[in-house]
This record gives sequence, C-alpha cells and structure tokens, in this order.
Amino acid sequence: MGSSVFPVDDYLGFRCPAVTGSNVIYVDAQGMVMRAFKEQRYMSQFVYLYRMTDAARQEAMGTPERAQQNMQRWMAWMTDLDKKGHLKDRGQPLERSGKVVRGQQKTVTDGPFTEAKDLVGGFTLIEARDIDQAVDLSRGCPILEGGGSVEVRPIMKMDM
Repeated sequence: MGSSVFPVDDYLGFRCPAVTGSNVIYVDAQGMVMRAFKEQRYMSQFVYLYRMTDAARQEAMGTPERAQQNMQRWMAWMTDLDKKGHLKDRGQPLERSGKVVRGQQKTVTDGPFTEAKDLVGGFTLIEARDIDQAVDLSRGCPILEGGGSVEVRPIMKMDM
C-alpha cells in the first residue's frame, strides 16, 4: 500500500491562488486522506508610491467624464491585482497639503511640495515573489498613462 500526493485544488475541485501556497493532502491507496497541510510559498511585500506632477494630476482628472474613466481604470487594475492574490492593502490617496518636520531642530515647513517636482499622491501594498515581479505588476498602473510614475520599494522585514 503506497500513498500519493495530490494538490487539494485538484482533489477537491477548486483552485487556490498560487501566490499564497498550495494545499496538499496525502491519500492512501483506498483514497483515505491521511494528512493535509498547506505548502508555503514565501512572498515579499512591496509598496507602490504613486508620483505625479500637479499639472499631470489636474490633466488626468480634468473633466468629470475623464475623472470617472480614470477611476474605473484604477479600480479594474486593483481588482486584477486582488484576484491574482497580490493586493495586500489598496492604500489611500494622499492630500496634496502636508507638513515636513526636518532635522535636529525639528523645523516645520509647509510641504512636501516646496521641494518636489512631483508629489506622492498615494500608495498601495502588494505581495510578489521578488522585486522583478513587483515591477512587472506595476506596469498596469493607470498613473503611467497620465505621465506619472510608480516607485516600487521593498518593505523591510523586521523581527520584533
């Protein structure tokens, strides 16, 4: 009597997202489940920082129709990332205003726009195998169509 290994998604008839790991069961010769566990595929987390000049932002949002089309493209891209198991946190758009606290004197200035050509307009947290996959996934971002950019940054793992 031997045993076989079957992915749970094949055995039970449903598909698990590949990015989060596969469920595996051991089945004996009579088809009895002996053991089940989840194989882990280690994913890294990345943050997408969305950058755009103020002029490009106004152009992208322009008319109400253009703003609605832009929002639909964003939602479709986010939905696609989510369905593929990459979306960790949709994040939020950021206000254009803010303050910067700098240096040992803790000097406060209005900003960040006083020093920047382009502003961080929002962020999203994703999971990917590596930075190359995270970059590939970012290529579908609608901000690129409007002249903006996506900064892809790995999130450092800290044991605390």
